Amino acid sequence: MTDLQISLDFIKKLKQQILASRYRVAKIANAESLKLYYLIGKALNKKIEEQKWGTKVLDGVSGRLQQELPGLRGFSGKNLSKMRVFYQAWKSFDEIYSLGTSKSVNQDKSILPLLTSKFEKTKIEPFVSRDLELFLSVSFTHHYEIILKVKNELDRWYYIKRVVRQFWTVKQLRVELKNQSHLQEQKLPNNFESTMDTDLSNKAIRSFKDQYLLDFVNVEDADDEIDERVLEKQIVLNIKKFLMSLGNDFSFMGNQFRLCVNEDEYFVDMLFFHRGLQSLVAIELKKGKFKPEYLGKMNFYLSALDDLVKQSHEKPSIGIILCKEKNNKVVEYSFRDYNKSMGVSTYRTSSEPPPQFKEVLPNAETLKELMDDI
Repeated sequence: MTDLQISLDFIKKLKQQILASRYRVAKIANAESLKLYYLIGKALNKKIEEQKWGTKVLDGVSGRLQQELPGLRGFSGKNLSKMRVFYQAWKSFDEIYSLGTSKSVNQDKSILPLLTSKFEKTKIEPFVSRDLELFLSVSFTHHYEIILKVKNELDRWYYIKRVVRQFWTVKQLRVELKNQSHLQEQKLPNNFESTMDTDLSNKAIRSFKDQYLLDFVNVEDADDEIDERVLEKQIVLNIKKFLMSLGNDFSFMGNQFRLCVNEDEYFVDMLFFHRGLQSLVAIELKKGKFKPEYLGKMNFYLSALDDLVKQSHEKPSIGIILCKEKNNKVVEYSFRDYNKSMGVSTYRTSSEPPPQFKEVLPNAETLKELMDDI
């Protein structure tokens, strides 16, 4: 039999079976590793509390393990410490790890009443077997990053679910943690529902954030407004970081993207393509507060993009105004009577504290006065 007689479909089926098998093996291995790390963390935590061990003892435990299992990797003193942290973070869910490793999560019903009763006491939505599968699908490295940055258990679940469903790498997770994405559940003001079908509008709403952290934009004086060209330049120089801030599925098509209408030239600040939405995404950068007239200009850009750039199989273009401040009611009124899909987001730079800290931390002028008094 020659290579030509072996059908491509046959090879593709074999490839799919191999990849599916590898995925299942990796998923099972990850779940077993998490259970092992949890149990080791639990045992170490008990010993440390009972015998008042210091942290350096973990290096000794690691050394003894190496003697018993020569060539053992992943169980250094530092990693043993992480396993203890992992146990401490999730010890309230100890019943999860009483599951037999050979049992299917979906088949074991005994755990559900325990978990349901626990959450009913705290008025939180019951934990279900589906969530346990998500938990066991996340790598230990992802879990540890979440534990380090997030103390509230419900907020941890926000990141766990998105790691699995949106295939976040550890690097992407760190960006989302730094941006405190769990605090950005408020959706950006938009007119997606009135300009798109229901499925697409829901997907579009999930694809954009109300606020973006541009931590790579440095401003010496936080009171000075950033020039739009300076902001654009720093974003382009750090385009990989900006793409990570935007999220999955965005591709950069260029800045100052030229549109020629008759003999006149117009330039879109930044143009992207979103694979999931199958739409061009135009972003206009504004250094100050949102103004209603910004939407008129964006509406024009979207019309030109749809006529001159959009391909026949793609969805209509989407516009995002990225500004320093906005009043949601003003934005809502401004959207009326526009038939192009648009939204308004804000950005925060590295020189600014998160919104929840603004009322707690002194401003630059107050801080200067305090320093002068020292």
